[in-house]
Amino acid sequence: MEPKFFKIPVCVGDVTLRVAQGHFATRHSHTNYFIDVTNQQSCLQEAEAVAQQLAQNNLSYTMIDTILCMDGTRVIGTCLARQLTQGGYRSINAGKEIYLLRENVSLDGKLIFRDNARFMLEGKNVLILLASITTGSTVQKGMRCVRYYGGNVAGVASIYSHLKEVDGTPVISLFNTGDLPGYASYSPEECPLCKQGMEVDAVVDNFGYSKL
Repeated sequence: MEPKFFKIPVCVGDVTLRVAQGHFATRHSHTNYFIDVTNQQSCLQEAEAVAQQLAQNNLSYTMIDTILCMDGTRVIGTCLARQLTQGGYRSINAGKEIYLLRENVSLDGKLIFRDNARFMLEGKNVLILLASITTGSTVQKGMRCVRYYGGNVAGVASIYSHLKEVDGTPVISLFNTGDLPGYASYSPEECPLCKQGMEVDAVVDNFGYSKL
């Protein structure tokens, strides 16, 4: 069945959140909400709106050398780097260079970077940027990768986050579970929706959803 989407009655600046309720399966969990961030990932105007709000939400006080764009957030990351470095903006990063890296996944599912990209991580303060955070597994993968290549995790940012921090690092997000009444995330083995015999409506990942 096609998920029924609606916009939650909360706005952060010009940013709105489009969601659907149901039974959804991700790689690491089952949830009762699907958060659709397709427009923010793909539309320049909406990506700029997200970047503006993130830049104003403590990131302007964080030293950032590199943004690791995960979950298809390259457009948002580009807009964010421009926001933080533009002249006249009250940011610790104003006037400096910020590198952008897109996640590169190996055949065994690990994040890797080629030798020509290592200088963007080694000794650099890296912001990990995601579309949404549910269990924190993707964030942890990004953190391990940054540290493996000699970088420092300067922060974690996302449009939506179910978590306030991951491994002691605070998460800066525009929306959280307080904006989604009754939001819940379960491990696949403990999912009460599955135990109740409720069929999965769709399988979701950072590219979107596939209904079942």
